[in-house]
Amino acid sequence: MARNPRNRGSYRVLAALGVLLVLLYGGIFAASQWAEPKAQLTPLLGLDLAGGRQIIIEPVVQGSESVQPEQVDQAIDIIRNRIDGSGVAEAEVARLGSTNIVVSIPGNPTPAQMEALSRSSQLRFRTVLLAEPALPSQPPAPPELPLPDSSTVEPSGTDEPTATEDGTSEDQATVTEGAYPEGLLASGAEQTETPDDATATEEPGDTPATQPANPSDLSWITPELQEEFDNVDCSDQAVAEKAAAADPAEPVVACSVGGLEKYILGPSELSGADIADASAGLEMNQAGTPTGRVEVRLSLTDEGRTKFAEVTTRLFGFPEGSDQNRFAMVLDGEVISAPGVNSPITDGNASISGGFTNESAEALANQLKFGALPMSFEIQTTEQISPTLGGEQLRLGIIAGAIGLLLVFIYSLFQYRALGLVTVASLVIAAVAAYGMVTLLGWAQNFRLTMAGVTGLIVAIGITADSFIVYFERVRDEVRAGRPLRYAVDTGWQRARRTILISDAVNLIAAGVLYWLSESSVRAFAFALGLTTVIDLIVVMMFTHPVVSILANTKFFGEGHPWSGMDPERLGAKRSTYLGRGQFRMPEPVRKGHTREELEGGVV
Repeated sequence: MARNPRNRGSYRVLAALGVLLVLLYGGIFAASQWAEPKAQLTPLLGLDLAGGRQIIIEPVVQGSESVQPEQVDQAIDIIRNRIDGSGVAEAEVARLGSTNIVVSIPGNPTPAQMEALSRSSQLRFRTVLLAEPALPSQPPAPPELPLPDSSTVEPSGTDEPTATEDGTSEDQATVTEGAYPEGLLASGAEQTETPDDATATEEPGDTPATQPANPSDLSWITPELQEEFDNVDCSDQAVAEKAAAADPAEPVVACSVGGLEKYILGPSELSGADIADASAGLEMNQAGTPTGRVEVRLSLTDEGRTKFAEVTTRLFGFPEGSDQNRFAMVLDGEVISAPGVNSPITDGNASISGGFTNESAEALANQLKFGALPMSFEIQTTEQISPTLGGEQLRLGIIAGAIGLLLVFIYSLFQYRALGLVTVASLVIAAVAAYGMVTLLGWAQNFRLTMAGVTGLIVAIGITADSFIVYFERVRDEVRAGRPLRYAVDTGWQRARRTILISDAVNLIAAGVLYWLSESSVRAFAFALGLTTVIDLIVVMMFTHPVVSILANTKFFGEGHPWSGMDPERLGAKRSTYLGRGQFRMPEPVRKGHTREELEGGVV
């Protein structure tokens, strides 16, 4: 039988769905072969199904200080946010006893994730008094001249980034790239006079005759501190530990993450508690269009805004590109970023930009947003834990899903005869798409399938089958009214599509509310429900409807064979319109408003 011209659009839609599935599984295969880390070819499982690692951490306080319950509660929230920000799904964070915190991470945590829990996790902002390359092989610092394009400059560990107030770029902005390839772009603020208390002309190492005037005063650098700076070994982890334990009111010697640059830093002027929010995104120019570079946006609390305005106003008075123009962000005793200041920042909103990638910008944003804990913590114990449910429960869940599918298959074949095979095929396509998405999300977003998620996938069988039933019943209503199947399919789809969209929209809203307002297992159920609802829409529109449209133009279905599921006699088509197999007399209400071509196929 020649291909019916009416089916061209349906074949194109089916081809597009095939391409999507090939891309989905092709991406999974490519990630399993060449990505780092490599993707699994099966979904990742959560704590209840695969087990993981349980870490117990305890607070470390100075002297005779006591740990308050409010501090522990705040620490739990921050640790949970930090774990979520690092891409770990289905982790559990809870109080153990009065002060300890237990963290359960599914699977095998990466060294970076373990390190994030073992470190003291204190974020402080200190002014830079002196900075030098930490590696002897590095070249000396270049002259303090503006560089036209940061993308062409190799990291040297000595060039400083510059700061902005609101993230907008100016032509006069200087962008350099160093050990930390971030720059702050000018916000258009007017140049101000150098503060009277700026001490840019002082020489480091002078013994202070008087108390330092401010945290940027070079008289903080004593001969002992200068000697420690000269001899510091940035490859020694003890340097970071000593810097993290240092008195916030005193200067300190610290190194950059990776050990490329070493610093003498002034007293702490802000802490992580002064950070309201931090995020990564594309940099925008004054016209509101993206520049193509990535930036980190920083917002401060009301108290932090006042402190930040005072500090940036003072640092702006030092020559741009000088060490004292920089403001270091110190996490756990290591400098994670040390941008310079290009203008006073008085509104509490700053933008760090320069040589970021999407990944490095997101990492810095998470460090700034979740890096501050009300106290230090250290790992007390760590042990591997077994699944709380285990493989038996997963096996039973899979069996329950298989039974549900089988019952839907039997009902579809009994109710719709051969047309029920479309339901069977649609459910298989939906299952294939759902399996691929869960597997891909496991690699891309570390999504882990828990028992609650499995339940959400099983519930989705009914949602998907409901969409098919609505469509088929609309088509059969049209056949009962005397319309030939090939036209009943189109008019029935037009009526069913609105109902299907409304039904799936309600499911998506319910899944969204559950996800945002709940935690742990309920969120896993909501996510699985929302994912399968979207897949249901795709399958109904890109597989079920095109396949039914193609079948309607075949002799078996189009002429209403008794086993097709569209037999007019079985459906109770009106005798006034039904003349025999494949022949209809179109009733007057149906004929009105239709062209001859639309009514072709009936006996008028």
